[in-house]
Amino acid sequence: MLKSKFKYKSLLLAMTFAASTLVGQAAFMATASAQEDEDDGPRQPPPTRSSEVLSDRVFRVISEINELMNPPEEGVEPDLERAKRELDSLNERYDSLNNFEKSTLLNFYTNYYLAIDDIDNALATFERILTIPELREEARLRALRSLGQLYASEERFEEAIDTLNRWRELSVEEDANIFLILATSYYNLENYQEAIPLLINHMDMVIAEGGELRKNIYGLLNLMYIELEDYRSALDVTRTMIALFDEAPEYRNLAAIYGYLEDDAKRLQTLELTYVKGYMDSEAQFLNLAQSLAGIDAPYRGIQVMEDGIEQGIVEENESNLRRLTQMYIMASEFEGAVEPAERLTELADDGESWDYLGYIHLMNRDYASAVDAMQTALQRGGLENQGDVQLSLARALVELDRFDEAEAAARAAQNLGVDNAQQFLTYIESSKNRYETLQQRKQESIEYYREA
Repeated sequence: MLKSKFKYKSLLLAMTFAASTLVGQAAFMATASAQEDEDDGPRQPPPTRSSEVLSDRVFRVISEINELMNPPEEGVEPDLERAKRELDSLNERYDSLNNFEKSTLLNFYTNYYLAIDDIDNALATFERILTIPELREEARLRALRSLGQLYASEERFEEAIDTLNRWRELSVEEDANIFLILATSYYNLENYQEAIPLLINHMDMVIAEGGELRKNIYGLLNLMYIELEDYRSALDVTRTMIALFDEAPEYRNLAAIYGYLEDDAKRLQTLELTYVKGYMDSEAQFLNLAQSLAGIDAPYRGIQVMEDGIEQGIVEENESNLRRLTQMYIMASEFEGAVEPAERLTELADDGESWDYLGYIHLMNRDYASAVDAMQTALQRGGLENQGDVQLSLARALVELDRFDEAEAAARAAQNLGVDNAQQFLTYIESSKNRYETLQQRKQESIEYYREA
């Protein structure tokens, strides 16, 4: 299972833009509501200068900027260039603005920079908001949250962690999305020990709020457990994913985790279940299961898996796969069924080993003439690690065909190559030859007797 980055830049940018837009619009709407209340009665004397409200002049400018950036009519495109000019004009009087006006102005600047994907200026503006004296707590929290999200989207993970931890220190409540951003930031820094509890907090909050967790959240947790070689925890997560999603990757991961835990029985059970459910879609998976079955003395089941994979076109009918299939047939003692794949193997490979397999299969099927032809071809092709054994098998087939002199030559060749029981078989050839000659002599004598009679 390979490690991959948990990419979420576009999502974080969208979240940051939405949060920043809400901050600017919240300030504007709050002041607009106050303005409407004033219109219900006689106009009051100008209030004492306050850092918590927008002055009439600033309100009018911000109102125009808001309409330029968020046109109320459907189908009307934002006029960002004009909005930027209005922002710059108001910014020229920045020092004369109260703290609330400054934060509102700067939040609309962040809306503009995010809208044109100018991330550097958006970051600088959020940082500037945080320098405003006596900034309201809710505004500071929003700025910290947006700044942390933006750092994370730019893969500035350490700054994202520092900023979002400052948010957590100020906030009276936790937030599921903040836990997720922190977790993924630590993950990308390969600090899995810090990331895991934060991700679990995110998952717990989402579930407690009645939400549904995305599959990739479980996958991220699983991946970190595997990176830490905490396979027991990874096993629990994978089982949960199977219960929730029941998809092919989870079954493959489960088999791999059982492999890490050296639980071969359950690994094989999982592989078989994956196969039965039709979730195998690669040659490697079919070969893994087939060879695993052969390895536990269940080669016939392995044959079924291999042939199914070949029939579906997932397992290529090439030399190496036909060699595996032929070997499984031999292991299963399914010699009649082994003939066809062994013959296809000799057509593709045409080497000593492939012809040796075919010769042995014919020998087991008692097709001695075909066995002799195949074994002689194997010896001609060469490259055999067991040349002596092939010679001895050839001798056995030749004896069955009553070709004793050739059988003796093959057995002596086996003896010269160090085969232990070659001498014993030479004795058997001699006795077989004598018995055959005796029978032939008696047969001839009987023929002559009846002919004379």
